[in-house]
Amino acid sequence: MAEAHSAVAFSFSITHEGWDINYDREVLDLVWQSGVRSWKKRLARFRTGVRNGVYPAHLQSLWLVIAIAVGLHFTQRHVPFDLVNKWLSVLPGDSLQWQLTACSLAGLIVWLSICYTMRYSLKLLLMYKGWMYEKRAPGSRVSLQTRLWGLFVKVLATWNKPGLYSFQGSLPRLPLPSVQDTMQRYLRSVRPLLDDSNYNRMERLAKEFEQGISTKLQRYLFLKSWWSTNYVSDWWEEYVYLRGRGALMVNSNFYGIDAIFMHPTKVQSARAASVVNLLLQFRRTVERQELEPILVQGLVPLCSWQYERIFNTVRAPGVETDKIIHYQDSNHIVVLYRGCYYKVIIYHNGRLLRPCELQIQIEHILQQSEEKPQPGEELLASLTAGDRTKWAQIRQTVFAKGVNRTSLHTVESAAFVLSLDEKPFEFDLAHPEKLDQFGRYLLHGNGHDRWFDKSFTVCVGSNGRIGFNAEHTWADAAVMSHIWEMLIMGETEQRYDENGNTVGIPEFEPPTPKRLTWDLNDKVALVAIDEAHIAAQKLLNDVDLRILVHDAYGKGLMKTCRLSPDAFIQMALQLAYYRDAGKFSLTYEASMTRLFREGRTETVRPCTIESAAWVKAMLDSNVSTVDRVRLLNEACERHQLGYQDAMCGKGIDRHLFCLYVVSKYLEIDSPFLQEVLSEPWRLSTSQTPHGQTAKMDLKKHPNCISAGGGFGPVADDGYGVSYIVAGEDLIFFHISSKRSCGTTSSERFAQEICRALADMKHLFEEYRSLQKKNPSNGTNSDKPQAK
Repeated sequence: MAEAHSAVAFSFSITHEGWDINYDREVLDLVWQSGVRSWKKRLARFRTGVRNGVYPAHLQSLWLVIAIAVGLHFTQRHVPFDLVNKWLSVLPGDSLQWQLTACSLAGLIVWLSICYTMRYSLKLLLMYKGWMYEKRAPGSRVSLQTRLWGLFVKVLATWNKPGLYSFQGSLPRLPLPSVQDTMQRYLRSVRPLLDDSNYNRMERLAKEFEQGISTKLQRYLFLKSWWSTNYVSDWWEEYVYLRGRGALMVNSNFYGIDAIFMHPTKVQSARAASVVNLLLQFRRTVERQELEPILVQGLVPLCSWQYERIFNTVRAPGVETDKIIHYQDSNHIVVLYRGCYYKVIIYHNGRLLRPCELQIQIEHILQQSEEKPQPGEELLASLTAGDRTKWAQIRQTVFAKGVNRTSLHTVESAAFVLSLDEKPFEFDLAHPEKLDQFGRYLLHGNGHDRWFDKSFTVCVGSNGRIGFNAEHTWADAAVMSHIWEMLIMGETEQRYDENGNTVGIPEFEPPTPKRLTWDLNDKVALVAIDEAHIAAQKLLNDVDLRILVHDAYGKGLMKTCRLSPDAFIQMALQLAYYRDAGKFSLTYEASMTRLFREGRTETVRPCTIESAAWVKAMLDSNVSTVDRVRLLNEACERHQLGYQDAMCGKGIDRHLFCLYVVSKYLEIDSPFLQEVLSEPWRLSTSQTPHGQTAKMDLKKHPNCISAGGGFGPVADDGYGVSYIVAGEDLIFFHISSKRSCGTTSSERFAQEICRALADMKHLFEEYRSLQKKNPSNGTNSDKPQAK
């Protein structure tokens, strides 16, 4: 009962002596401060909304235009289209007051016309994607068309400092490719994977589809592409993520690792407090739209839509489909420690708590080692790791009312979840298994110490190293990577004293963390939690994760080869996979489509005719070094073209996916689409981006590069490979597979990647040696010797 009373701000009763009112002034003060903060945020959103609505024009320019209108009117000169006199004709008088009103209205119309002319001019300019295909190698010349385009974009987009969402109204829609173009690209992409008979069969199916039902499906998709902001993103989120009934842990959620070459403090509470403070500062910049949007080459904006749901967001389970719930505000985080949940207030006395004040709260939690989890509480988070339908059914019954509902709402509405792990997160180049274990801790933990439904969970090891586990539905990995960069660079400031504690002196005693209570004694709840825990243990024990630190060379050597680092690595993965599996496989590489409004990702297919020819040449001793280099150049150029097409809305897989969704709505069966959508991605890859913020200065802070992150395998008999080109001489690979599969091994594949990269380095060394001996010997001097 004491817990129930403490949750009530005031109560009253009627007695024979009259009214008896009791209230908790501290709780009412918290309610008042929360309301004031909420209204301040609403006003700020309104103000920034108006500013973004007229961007790239400046809001203050309105007063200049009105002043010009007033000047023209009172000097007997006409405002364009005689707007002042037209307004005076409908206003009730022509006194000085009404004349000024007419001038203001006329100025407003002229100003809005200028604003929208600038906005749609910028939108038309951003539709141009020719700059993507311009060569950037040393000595290459940019076309006159692109230079003029860049000049106009710079004039319109950079004269007024943009906010985070300023470009949203100027970004173009994702274009819809023609079915014919998609069919041609698709057939070309599967040619190296199929023998002649299967390719001819697929070619026949594609032709039947193109000449048959595709016309009707494309017509509906064309309407959607004009009616909606983005014809892919809502369906992609709904059908690929939210309707998935499998476990989020390993299968969907991904992780990110600390900057492993820097270890600012070994004090767990201090590191946790600093990270929480930096994340909340980042949240404030997002809410105030003070975060600068990312500009490709400092010129072309990327869509910032995904940033809206970074904080205060949860994926709530449903019986048939989940839903994303985003809370407009949250004044707390939830800390998970030794199976217990704590609510930590992050605002007090009208401001955000400082790191030294947050450390007091976290140390208070760490000192509660004697507290034991309530029945069912320790394994509670296993429900978020398991089957979505089962979790939804339990949520609708056990968590529908009482303290369970209150505590669940506290967790789900938190800014994010902080997990204080009892194990250290370690890294040692001499013991690579420690970094592997580091990654496993972040990917799945022990199956019940991460709230997998939350947008992200920050994990802090007992030795002060950090990482995160993120849910994938609300945004793509590039957004979390951006946050992580900002956080790591924030840690370069003086945030710790000589003892490893946070600097600063608390101005007051921060609010004491409140232990969340649960009522899980119900047999149904305990059975469900136990089943989810068993399923989670089976899933995580099947993960085979290997984090490869490749320090033989990095992008420095790749640049000397005049090849894109991403294309170079993808070719190495193709060679490694062919040696490992003895065949080529459908390969997935994620690319972004954020050059368009509400864009997310598109698939690049690195396994091409050209890459297959190069791989075979590398395994054929009869092929010369010159021909191998030539074939590698051709394969990398084809890969770059595929990547550019994907970024420019000319991809294959999202178009086919949307056509498939339309066919299901119309209840039309398509053998071609069914076969295409059922093809397994046995090699799923992704490059972790970095350098998304200008604050990331690796020359000044070379140890600030993160080790990147990773994800689980997409196919049961395949690999998931994430990589980050961390520097001139360093690449991290995160390789995952399943132990239950007899044909895959993450350790073996890591060795094949090292072997492939070593062979590629040796190839170019041989090629340069040949060039020195015979300068006329080039990639086009000899005819190919490969069969």
